[in-house]
Amino acid sequence: MDIYTVIKKRRDVRSWFDDRVIPENVIAKILMAAHYAPSVGFSQPWNFIMIKDISTRNKIKNLVIEKRKEFESNLSEEKKSLFSDIKIEGIMESYMNIAVTCDFERSGPDIIGRSTIKETSEYSAVLAIENMWLAARSENIGIGWISFFNPEDVKKILKIPENIKLVAYLAMGYLKEEHDIPELQEKKWKDRMQLEDLIFSEKWNNKPDGQLIKSIKNTYL
Repeated sequence: MDIYTVIKKRRDVRSWFDDRVIPENVIAKILMAAHYAPSVGFSQPWNFIMIKDISTRNKIKNLVIEKRKEFESNLSEEKKSLFSDIKIEGIMESYMNIAVTCDFERSGPDIIGRSTIKETSEYSAVLAIENMWLAARSENIGIGWISFFNPEDVKKILKIPENIKLVAYLAMGYLKEEHDIPELQEKKWKDRMQLEDLIFSEKWNNKPDGQLIKSIKNTYL
């Protein structure tokens, strides 16, 4: 797949994993793609914890179940009805889980480009995740980002040091089926917004010229 096709077909996967084993050389390629991401001051602040152990994954899943109930309890009755049909994770169904962390202290305090915006280290880790996600999709492998938990609880389970930030907890596995649109869109939770409504020119809320808008409306990945 070319890059535009990979971007279009990338999904946050929860329900569509199968039980095929991912070969080690494929995992290596996906992780290397992540490692090739840009990082502020070339600090490369990421680490990747690969988790296959069922007992560890079950502990994480229990955290997610608890937070799902908490989230659902605050929804309107209409939203509760929709949410009841939405799966929020594939922790146990996926081949493996991957925790991605950020070390703000890596490469010392004098990181070029970070002196005014400390968060650029964390942004760098997120760029690595996106690289991983697109590389995985090109291999017909899906990734789901799981966030229904208190990160500190997950850090304790994975023995992540206090000074290291947990940026993402991901489920990864081969896809058993293709989907043209995101799962939350399929389940009528939310539609994709129109790009032309999100673009300004030069200043906030200043709409771009008509030619760009026309081009956007005629562009399909």
